[in-house]
Amino acid sequence: MGGVLVTGAAGFIGYHVCQRLLTQGYRVIGLDNLNSYYDVRLKKDRLKRLQPYPNFIFHRLDLADRAGMADLFNQRQPSKVIHLAAQAGVRYSLENPHAYVDSNLVGFLNILEGCRAVAVKHLVFASSSSVYGANRKMPFSVHDSVDHPLSLYAATKKANELMAHTYSHLHRLPVTGLRYFTVYGPWGRPDMALFKFTQAILAGKPIDVYNYGQMKRDFTYIDDIVDGTVAVMEAVPLPDPAWAVQTPDPGSSQAPYRIYNIGNHTPVALTDFIQVLEKALDREAIQNPMPMQAGDVPETYADIDDLMLAVGFSPKVPIEEGIPRFVAWYRDYYRV
Repeated sequence: MGGVLVTGAAGFIGYHVCQRLLTQGYRVIGLDNLNSYYDVRLKKDRLKRLQPYPNFIFHRLDLADRAGMADLFNQRQPSKVIHLAAQAGVRYSLENPHAYVDSNLVGFLNILEGCRAVAVKHLVFASSSSVYGANRKMPFSVHDSVDHPLSLYAATKKANELMAHTYSHLHRLPVTGLRYFTVYGPWGRPDMALFKFTQAILAGKPIDVYNYGQMKRDFTYIDDIVDGTVAVMEAVPLPDPAWAVQTPDPGSSQAPYRIYNIGNHTPVALTDFIQVLEKALDREAIQNPMPMQAGDVPETYADIDDLMLAVGFSPKVPIEEGIPRFVAWYRDYYRV
């Protein structure tokens, strides 16, 4: 009994979080449905690296399976939950909206119900920088309103924050939401730019450069993300005594609830990102300039002051270090 339940354990961030917790001696209950949104072999290979740890248990289960999720919580009684499983991707939400409702809304409700039923000590869940949507005030702050999402994916993440707040308020469930900003690194997701660009450049194929390269992203290296996520898990939130009904702060609450940005605090132009990748690959990209895609935002930039104050979060890895590490992993894994 006890331990940390990590959902999305075979996913990119989930795998790295599990590995860190296991090396630190935590008992980890991993959950994943191993869906085919991207290459299942990559997910299974991540899992293979976790399974030798004696303090790791894995459940193949879908978040939307209400009875299965209730049984899991009842059987394992986790003391803390890091909820990273979700249907990800802004562009895919235009093609398959139902997948987002099943996983990100129904699935998240099953997580909240499980946490309530076994009185979990702290639920940490993945939100996303995409909730900032039409916001243009930079850097993005958790103290600003996020009521204009531009994709269904972003809307489900905003809904998760609202759902989590109600459970925190009604059941005094300590909850922290982390708005992740463009995460990259070894074992990354094949649907993300770095992976797709690397694959195409090595194959001598053109890369689609959206918004004619005028995009900026707060690219955040996976190790920095894991540092912040694990530190937050240990920092159980309390009600904010400064929170006032007259001037409600979206980032905190009278309930034991917090929202933080977790990013690199350094937006990088897509053109610069591609240059660093070309150098790491020692190849030039054939660029195919494209207009902005529906649901995308031109720039992301995280204000991370609150997370720095709360847990001493300080991202350390710039793209000049992170991208070559990804390329080294990619060449090794795919034997390129």
